Amino acid sequence: MKLRSAQWYAGQDRNAYIHRAWMRRGVPADAFTGRPQIAIANTASDLAPCNAHLNEVAASVRNGVYEAGGIPLDVPVVSLGETQMRPTAMLWRNMAAMATEEMLRANPVDGVVLLGGCDKTIPSLLMAASSVDLPAVVMPGGPMLTGTFRGKPLGCGTDVWRLSEEVRAGTLSNEEFTRSESAMIRSRGHCNTMGTASTMAVVAEALGTTLPGTAGTPAPDSRLLEAAHRTGRLAVEMVSADRRPSTVLTKASFHNAIVALAAVGGSTNAVVHLLAIAGRLGVDLTLDDFDRIGSRVPVLADLLPAGRFLMDDLYRAGGLLAVLREVRDLLDPEGLTVDGTPLVDHLDDAPIWDPEVIRSRQKPLVAEGGIAVLRGSLAPRGAVVKPAAASPHLLRHRGRAVVFDSIEDFHARVDDPDLDIDADSVMVLRGCGPKGYPGMPEVSNMPLPRKLLEQGVRDMVRVCDGRMSGTAYGTVVLHVAPEAAAGGPLALVRTGDVISLDVDARRLDLEVSAEELARRTPSRATVDGYAAPRRGWERLYVDHVQQADTGADLDFLTGSSGSEVSRESH
Repeated sequence: MKLRSAQWYAGQDRNAYIHRAWMRRGVPADAFTGRPQIAIANTASDLAPCNAHLNEVAASVRNGVYEAGGIPLDVPVVSLGETQMRPTAMLWRNMAAMATEEMLRANPVDGVVLLGGCDKTIPSLLMAASSVDLPAVVMPGGPMLTGTFRGKPLGCGTDVWRLSEEVRAGTLSNEEFTRSESAMIRSRGHCNTMGTASTMAVVAEALGTTLPGTAGTPAPDSRLLEAAHRTGRLAVEMVSADRRPSTVLTKASFHNAIVALAAVGGSTNAVVHLLAIAGRLGVDLTLDDFDRIGSRVPVLADLLPAGRFLMDDLYRAGGLLAVLREVRDLLDPEGLTVDGTPLVDHLDDAPIWDPEVIRSRQKPLVAEGGIAVLRGSLAPRGAVVKPAAASPHLLRHRGRAVVFDSIEDFHARVDDPDLDIDADSVMVLRGCGPKGYPGMPEVSNMPLPRKLLEQGVRDMVRVCDGRMSGTAYGTVVLHVAPEAAAGGPLALVRTGDVISLDVDARRLDLEVSAEELARRTPSRATVDGYAAPRRGWERLYVDHVQQADTGADLDFLTGSSGSEVSRESH
């Protein structure tokens, strides 16, 4: 086995001496002769609270790497905390991917274990691994345990939206709302709903990039550390087998990921992330594939925000593999996993232990609940909606637009008692796409006007060029492309225009003539976006980010660059 790291360590010349000597620090000489160097790309950070426990997980990975004959190397990488970062963690997903890719390429690394949990960390790590194309395996950090408030379980994220709306509706006091704060986050780990963090762990397993059966293991569960130990051993084996992302992540893998996304009622954010990962690999994945493959898949996991239960319930009920066993006929049998075997080979011994949490194919939560892709005069390059989280009576709707030019404009006016809006109106928020915000924030699930909440209204059609949290719910059309700031038709909508939504027909249309639209000029605030950065990453991002329908990656980061570095540093 010829190791990549031998380019640094093999030989007796001065440069090999330098590389070995500075890494000795107590390790034996044979650490550099024939032993795979396994990086542990660790997104642990106190400012990414959902990933704060990953140092403990990394210690178990280290033990597994050592046991298998490899040398583990801790590599802290950029960590993105969804709840803390402004203006949005999505602004830095591509930066984190680029930085991780470059660090792996620049160093004597033969393989990598990717430790992530919070929403953007697993996507950025997979984008990086796909571009550098070294043997790589994902180790998800796992969801938190379920907290309770007033005797009822709390869905992290989902119940924040629900409770905050009850405060605005006057049915819950601010004091009670604040009291729920200490109960929301019960333990280490990421959100316990089927939000983006849980979705991306599920997607990573369905893609074949995790040890099968790992996704959804609760963060405090000792079995997570057992899986981390096994993952460390597997990373060494993958180097020996030369099993790389380019050999594991095929069109079949993405097919299976889309089926899994639909079957668990996963986050719409996975659409953008999967498109970006595929773009790094050169896999021909399009927005239409999500509709073609996934839109008719039944939702079988009865999980918030679409259902009732939470992630620790899914784990005890049989986990992802039990869900996939029910839709086995919809999976592509060619899709492999990082252990070298097909994903479908792991489904034979995957029973459902609680049919309330994981429904059978005959009794789905939603018969056809996968993400639907809409097109029309308002979204020429597409938009997405999650029917499982929407109100059925609003999936076909026609209403008068009420337009907000920015999130600031929205917050300033939404609770104005004189706002001309009713339950049949269509709320439109623009200036929130990749360029316009910048970074495509999770604001599409706009809170409803207080005066309508007080009337008992709990859902309305909402249209936006941004994203929404995977923990959110409602009849929300999002990822509208092109975005307003890139010259999309969304920039031309005026309050009073009629918008029609027909999810069954996959249509989103603005009922304004082409001649009238040609006479309209978008406001400069919409075209320029909220921010006009002059320097740094934001400037680079705005100049090069692509639209949501292709994954919102930077144009110069698509494709793979491989792991070769030809020049020496001394």
